[in-house]
Amino acid sequence: MTYCLALHVNKGIVFASDSRTNAGVDYVATHSKMHTFLFKENRCIYILTAGSLATSQAVINRISSDLETDNTGFNLLKANYLHEIADYIGELSQAQQSKHEAAMKKSNMSAECSFIVGGQLKGQACAIFHVYPQGNYIKASPETPYLQIGENKYGKPILDRVISPSTSLEDAARCALVSLDSTIRSNISVGPPIELAIHTSNDLSGPYQSTFTHNSPMYKSLQKQWNEGLKRAFKRLPRFDWEKPSD
Repeated sequence: MTYCLALHVNKGIVFASDSRTNAGVDYVATHSKMHTFLFKENRCIYILTAGSLATSQAVINRISSDLETDNTGFNLLKANYLHEIADYIGELSQAQQSKHEAAMKKSNMSAECSFIVGGQLKGQACAIFHVYPQGNYIKASPETPYLQIGENKYGKPILDRVISPSTSLEDAARCALVSLDSTIRSNISVGPPIELAIHTSNDLSGPYQSTFTHNSPMYKSLQKQWNEGLKRAFKRLPRFDWEKPSD
């Protein structure tokens, strides 16, 4: 299991993902689920993955090879719009799932994979898309300016309460970290390192990127202050009629 999310606000986009691919009593594995394709001053493309690691790796490998191979086929540089890239990734994912479907079924495993695709092409607005295992996709809207894939239920409440188009990029990034931390606390299959990328609108020089482990000072401080703040807020909740006032 995994958890990835992207938040689209007026000033840009925040991408965040965990790195756990397997969790058990005696075996934990990690692997990056955030992939950045940067073509300075032309386009910045970010891809987050959840689901079958074999499928997602095959798709990312194909994207890279299509960029390196001189042919007439489609690649990230030939896209005129971001939705064309979402469609392209959906097609690659479907092809890989079909290729391995029979073998995966025999092993009682799923080849399905989901993606969040986003970024910006020169002269166009930022956007984020959720590409489903079936190959189709949706775009985030101003009414719901975030997308999630993987284990999303634990990290969703804070997004609903905090995120709006007017949220600053910095606050959106902090919200993404809290959303991930909430999921990590409730589900052992999601875990650090946490990868974070902040893309500022119309800045095609590259994102601010950072990685946080359990021991990263900023992440530890964020955990501590969020936990303490929740407890303080809880203690201030209204009392029932039959309760005596707290001393």
